[in-house]
Amino acid sequence: MKIKSMTATFGRLEKARLEPGPGLTLIHAPNEGGKSTWAAFWRAMLYGIDTGARDKKGCLADKNRYQPWSGAPMEGEITLELEGREITIRRGPRGNTPFGSFSAVYTGTQEPVPGLTASNCGELLTGVGPEVFARSAFLGDGNLTLTAAPELERRIAALVTSGQEEVSFSQAMGRLKEWKNRRRVNKSVGEIPKLEAELTQVRQSMNEMEETAALAVQLEGERAALVRARVELKRQAEVHRAIAQQLDCRYTQAEEEYLSARRQLDTLEAELSARPIPDREELKRAQGELQYIKALEEELKQGEPALKEAEEASAKAKEEAKDEHFPDLTGDEAVAKAAAECAKYQAAQEKGRRYLRTCPWLIIFGLTWLLVFSLPLFLKNGVNFFSGLGVFLCAFLFLLAWLQKVRVNKIRREASEMLTQYGVQTPEELTALAQEYKDRCQAADKAAHEAEVIQSAVIERQEKRDATKSALLDFVHSFAPEVSDLFGGSAALSRALGMDHDLTLARERVQERQRRLDDLAAQGGGLEADQVPELPVPDMDSQETDLALARTAERLDQVSARLNQTQGTLTAMGDPSLLAARAEELERRLTRSRLEFGALTLAMETLTQANALLQERFSPELNRLTGQYMARLTGDKYAAVSLTRELEGFVRTGDDVLPRSALYLSRGTADQLYLALRLAVCRLCLPEKPPILLDDALVSFDDARMEMALGLLWELSGEQQMLLFTCQRREGEVLSGTPGVKRVEL
Repeated sequence: MKIKSMTATFGRLEKARLEPGPGLTLIHAPNEGGKSTWAAFWRAMLYGIDTGARDKKGCLADKNRYQPWSGAPMEGEITLELEGREITIRRGPRGNTPFGSFSAVYTGTQEPVPGLTASNCGELLTGVGPEVFARSAFLGDGNLTLTAAPELERRIAALVTSGQEEVSFSQAMGRLKEWKNRRRVNKSVGEIPKLEAELTQVRQSMNEMEETAALAVQLEGERAALVRARVELKRQAEVHRAIAQQLDCRYTQAEEEYLSARRQLDTLEAELSARPIPDREELKRAQGELQYIKALEEELKQGEPALKEAEEASAKAKEEAKDEHFPDLTGDEAVAKAAAECAKYQAAQEKGRRYLRTCPWLIIFGLTWLLVFSLPLFLKNGVNFFSGLGVFLCAFLFLLAWLQKVRVNKIRREASEMLTQYGVQTPEELTALAQEYKDRCQAADKAAHEAEVIQSAVIERQEKRDATKSALLDFVHSFAPEVSDLFGGSAALSRALGMDHDLTLARERVQERQRRLDDLAAQGGGLEADQVPELPVPDMDSQETDLALARTAERLDQVSARLNQTQGTLTAMGDPSLLAARAEELERRLTRSRLEFGALTLAMETLTQANALLQERFSPELNRLTGQYMARLTGDKYAAVSLTRELEGFVRTGDDVLPRSALYLSRGTADQLYLALRLAVCRLCLPEKPPILLDDALVSFDDARMEMALGLLWELSGEQQMLLFTCQRREGEVLSGTPGVKRVEL
């Protein structure tokens, strides 16, 4: 099979067309030129697009990744040469499904190709499924490494055996592992843990049922004993009721107790009539006022030392704020005065500097006059009026300079005396002195304010205490005029509350005695003792008997309720025989599952050993051909290659004793190994010899090995069409002038 042309509206490709040659076609394009998109288009036209795939983190589904940038529908057409005839394959949208429509016809006609459908197109044309195609003739992602797949493993294994192998080692091992995991994955997942957990639960239910049955028997015995005790206590209560009919002495005693309570009540009522007391709530409120006064006095006791301390701190701060340099001035006034003095000092200094600057000029002018005018005139004419006038003028200028110097010294002395009166040397010290005085004044004001706040709080609490105390004493004098202080008021309040409580108790006692006397009279009190028959003396008195009877009845109700609940729980647990049968069934199933688990483990170990033996002779033909290609790609440096069933490569040079894993090779050499392996897989496992597509497959090769790789690809392209995509110019330079090579620029 050979590709004649491809037309695509796919990703960045918009109605783009590619026509490779029959042999080796070198397709050059820069990065983002569409090379990988053409490779993905070729695979999608063969095997379609998985419309059920979803975007994942860091990876887009093909249906979204290759959606045309222009917004047009995803569609494409490929013309192939197959068995001497040309066929045209088209895929396009069907509704919202990308590449959902498919057609395969003989080119130039509308005659469909028999048996070629959207689902089997790739497998019929290439002879392999998508897994083997992606690991052999399709190097479309720039990654040459090769991983095992069940279909590829079967095809390679067929090279070792008779050529017919239905199940691969990985599939068999996967199925055994699946069966084993169904029985036990770990300690908590699988059929065996579930059976063990259910068996444990059934045994626990059986134990709980036995414990519940024993508890029911225990409660039944306890209930029978309580019923007997209640019958005995009822008999003793009947005896007490019979004895209660002997009322003569009890009636007399009750009458005496009633009269005593009545006398006590009359005494209290007479005392209260002579001196009435306020309502109980008012007495409690007065007690609260008394506690409030005590709290105020405690606060005053704590506040007076604080006030004294604050006043002392205020006086100390005020004394510390005094300064002889700023008498009777506030802090702001002192700062303002210091600023004014500093300004005067600066003005005087500036004035002195201004005068001082004129002195050199006067001296220079005098010397200039002497040298330029007077001296030449004297040398020319001798002493005369003009030469003398020049000397006089020079002396006058020197005198004037000296007077200016004296005046400057006077000004500076006066300015220094201005600062000396404050005991400082510089204006900055004077400003700092004034600021320090201001800070002390502020501290004194703050201390005075704190003392005023504390004094106000103390005075406020004193006023509250005095007012509350006066009101409380007025209230107490209404029923205790003899009280003169708070201690006496507290005692009077307690006594009044006690009298009110005693009066309430006395009234209740009289009522209770009256009811008891009436009850005894209603029961026939006053009968002669010899009219009542002799009765046995109970073990307990009447109150103890009634209390014991109530407790027994309460305990009997509790035991009966618990027994009913236990019997209900026992009924809900079901039939013990059914639980026992379920436990036997679970034990039988658990034993069978454990035996199966052991058998599967043994089978996996045996299969692993057999696979290890097969690996020793894994596809010699594939190893031989891969070794030949590897020797071609590396200039005979690596002449021997061996592969594991996982397609992990090992290479050996002529000097090596042991083979070396591909993990020890450089990236370029490893890519050469896996390119050789892919070419060998294409040669041995792809009978239909589909076109081989390579996308930047030689990017990690150095120049020498790239040239050797291109020679091998050119040689193989005589039997199988090759499409080599590249972003570099060096492949074109090497293949320049090579016959049978077609070059395409995207």
